[in-house]
Amino acid sequence: QASQEELKAAYRRLCMLYHPDKHRDPELKTQAERLFNLVHQAYEVLSDPQTRAIYDIYGRRGLEMEGWEVVERKRTPAEIREEFERLQREREERRLQQRTNPKGTISVGIDATDLFDRYDEEYEDVPGSGFPQIEINKMHISQSIEAPLTATDTAILSGNLSTQNGNGGGSINLALRRVTSAKGWGELEFGAGDLQGPLFGLKIFRNLTPRCFITTNCALQFSSRGIRPGLTTVLARNLDKNTMGYLQWRWGIQSAMNTSIVRDTKTSHFTVALQLGIPHSFMMVSYQHKFQDEDQTRVKGSLKAGFFGTIVEYGAERKISRHSILGATVSVGVPQGVSLKIKLNRASQTYFFPVHLTDQLLPSAVFYATVGPLVIYFAMHRLIIRPYLRAQKERELEKQRENTASDILQKKQEAEAAVRLMQESVRRIIEAEEARMGLIVVNAWYGKFVNDNSRKNEKVKVIDVTVPLQCLVKDSKLILTEASKAGLPGFYDPCVGEEKSLKVLYQFRGVLHQVMSADNEALRIPKQ
Repeated sequence: QASQEELKAAYRRLCMLYHPDKHRDPELKTQAERLFNLVHQAYEVLSDPQTRAIYDIYGRRGLEMEGWEVVERKRTPAEIREEFERLQREREERRLQQRTNPKGTISVGIDATDLFDRYDEEYEDVPGSGFPQIEINKMHISQSIEAPLTATDTAILSGNLSTQNGNGGGSINLALRRVTSAKGWGELEFGAGDLQGPLFGLKIFRNLTPRCFITTNCALQFSSRGIRPGLTTVLARNLDKNTMGYLQWRWGIQSAMNTSIVRDTKTSHFTVALQLGIPHSFMMVSYQHKFQDEDQTRVKGSLKAGFFGTIVEYGAERKISRHSILGATVSVGVPQGVSLKIKLNRASQTYFFPVHLTDQLLPSAVFYATVGPLVIYFAMHRLIIRPYLRAQKERELEKQRENTASDILQKKQEAEAAVRLMQESVRRIIEAEEARMGLIVVNAWYGKFVNDNSRKNEKVKVIDVTVPLQCLVKDSKLILTEASKAGLPGFYDPCVGEEKSLKVLYQFRGVLHQVMSADNEALRIPKQ
């Protein structure tokens, strides 16, 4: 977004710094010529609207292509961008054709009630009755894929299989969705299964206003008992920036009216819902707290009370790798008993393991359901997950270093040459700043700092950037924009792929100050 005036000012300043005629030493003169030519090439590209547009879109590769005019030279920057957007749309359509967006769920229900609800007199004469019997009593598998037909039409194929206590069944569904406008879409659904007959459905979504939408789902289920119609309508509205209100009406199988309010912020998620229906009526309140850590830790709790009884749930979830989230929830209810629900999300696949521990409210079951998963998780995290992630990160960093080694070496040589060429200018700047008791950079380091005791085994990787920073001081001010500081004159990346910071010790009005700035963070000193 730099203006032509800003480009010219930066060009003039760097030309004065790197001009070969200002250096008598043959080695410095050679280095100055190389850097001066780089600055001149950059200015030639950025001062011409056509080449600047190509560079903004395609980068250096666009300029280096054979007959570098990727598009006709006579086109304006706006036309060049329009051409680029057209090519981008074509690539997006090709990617669309290749995308299937698979989603799946595997649920395995485990009956572990024998751990707590044992009746020893029944097992006295049964061999092996001394060991608790843990059984898998139900399973469910579902999978869906999307097949984009056009930019507005998508086919969705889904299927599921379920079994419980030896009895089971499955179904398959095909849905055709069309985006009719920016405000809505419609979907036709056809399904069939071995337990139920054919299913025909229609779903419509429509934005009524920028803050309000409605969804209607009509279905006809054919069976040996006749046709069972169903209708579900949901009206939703943004109550404020972070709060949504929902009204739902369901007619047909298990008719009900439901209203809920959902508030979702950066640090919390709150839901309150009330349902009146046949056979279930209930009230539910849930709260989730989101910790602002790199593992995206969340703790949650909920209370649900209705004609079926009362259930209290609490649990937590945490990111264990780049694409995996592990969660556990303890459910305590009357008359449901105590259950532990373990869930693993891996990309678009979900693995769910509900473990039913007891039909009664036993404190021992609640204790083990709460403490057991925590002990197992922390043991696995310390002994398996953390070492694996550390090794994986090291492999990725090593690969990245190998791929960029030659480029970084060249940048390092350019930075060292630039620092040598800056010495005379920096000496004059310091003299001027000392005369007015202005800004003098005493020491400055850039790279990876290790301040945390938990990372004391890691190696510090920093470079001295005192001279380059002092060279950027103008009128007793140092201003750095929001960009990686590795691109500044006299800088280079000392630790590719790792988190970097800039640490500056400076003197202003005769007083020493120190400031620490993240790599992409804007910096303005002296601070007020």
